[in-house]
Amino acid sequence: MNPLIYTLDLTGTFVFALSGGLAAARSRLDPFGFVVVTMVTGLGGGTLRNLLLDLHPVTWVADPRYLLVCLAAAAISFAWARQLESRLRWLRIADALGLGLFAVAGTQLALSAGTHPGIAVMMGVTTGIAGGMIRDVLCNEVPLVLQQEIYALAALAGSVAYVLLDLAGAAPALSAIVGAVLCSGLRLAAIRWNLSLPAYGGGRMPPSG
Repeated sequence: MNPLIYTLDLTGTFVFALSGGLAAARSRLDPFGFVVVTMVTGLGGGTLRNLLLDLHPVTWVADPRYLLVCLAAAAISFAWARQLESRLRWLRIADALGLGLFAVAGTQLALSAGTHPGIAVMMGVTTGIAGGMIRDVLCNEVPLVLQQEIYALAALAGSVAYVLLDLAGAAPALSAIVGAVLCSGLRLAAIRWNLSLPAYGGGRMPPSG
């Protein structure tokens, strides 16, 4: 794994794990529950990506730093979640940032493994949404990706942007920045202005939480 992918993947793991810790706080879990939720949130997307791409060993098995950043996220969220004015607001912000980082890291790793650009986009989306889906299920929430909120679409936009820039010969760092900013920015805009995709039959689903 090259340094850029590694940095994005490790940072995304921490941010997503932090969102798992905030979700655990909303569900009033005990310290062990915090650790479990942060672990599956931070590591779930990358684990599924590596298994689908047949990349072994899985990153957190080969590198214990991934486990350490998840434990750090669990400790930080357990200690400071009470001080956050709105856990749901901070959960969604952390989730949006993690989504952008993971979508780009997954796409870049898939491309470096020699996959077709279309498959790389799918791996980017999978990396971005899988951990959050597991988190929401464990915390008895409807996964964000299954709601009307713009979520998977944001990951798709970031992944596609990265692939297009890569095919155009842009520097990997530039492609990563543009892809991550586009993905996280679109997700944050959807949160800020309540943007969503239309539901079948019209109307909106009631917001979770």
